[in-house]
Amino acid sequence: MNERSFELVCEDGSRRFAAEWREASDVPVKAVIAIVHGMGEHLGRYTHVAKMFTENGYAAFSFDQCGHGRTEGKRGHTTSYDALLDGVDAMLAEAQQRYPGLPIYIFAHSMGGNVAINYILRRKPNIAGAIVTGPWLKLAFNPPPLQVIAARIVQRLFPAYTTNRPMKGDHLTSDPVMIKRYQEDPLGHGSITARFFFSVQTAGLWALKHASEWKVPLLLMHGGNDNVTSINASRQFAKSVGPLCTFMEWPDYKHELHNELKREDVFGVMLEWLGNH
Repeated sequence: MNERSFELVCEDGSRRFAAEWREASDVPVKAVIAIVHGMGEHLGRYTHVAKMFTENGYAAFSFDQCGHGRTEGKRGHTTSYDALLDGVDAMLAEAQQRYPGLPIYIFAHSMGGNVAINYILRRKPNIAGAIVTGPWLKLAFNPPPLQVIAARIVQRLFPAYTTNRPMKGDHLTSDPVMIKRYQEDPLGHGSITARFFFSVQTAGLWALKHASEWKVPLLLMHGGNDNVTSINASRQFAKSVGPLCTFMEWPDYKHELHNELKREDVFGVMLEWLGNH
């Protein structure tokens, strides 16, 4: 698999670190997969996912979101929710330019799932479909009410105020190798600002209310043992989308389906769904 790094330039002039993966240049590509990572992550955590796609005839793209990875800016912060959507916009434009005429699918996880779902609902891109895992539509837990009230006040007065709470590796996956990789990742972080948190949380609730407006094929999957994002919210979203959504629960799987011990089974479902579309 060949990897090429570059920068995406958004309409407002801001830049995002990005990468493209594909097999040798003389190997035909049948479609493009645009990957949107989750909170505290970066595109490097999806190299093995990109490898799975490229080995099966796809080209893959990803980028480091605002406040993440090698994209410049305060860690865990975004100037606005639209800035998150703009990154996806720039990635899709790049994919269309490099692979004109080929179908494009989005693969997104967790916070990235929130961004991708809202991007598709709000901006209605010309894509062939989407695969979303463990989206942050709602969290799997409810913060104490007083803490939420205090955080909303902070968000209005100090939107860039940062909370640093690294995710526990064993909440993400059962695979000790992937847990170690997560813990030793120098680009990972547990930072999130008040603006980032509330903009994503609000967007998740908006998406649930507007799910019936969904227009493209969707494979939505969620781990049955996910203690990070709400599987009930995914069920609700899938039901509202209707026949365009293929919803699948993975009993005993944790938050990161693509990093679980039996991830090859997850990859198999993804490839079969892509093949059928």
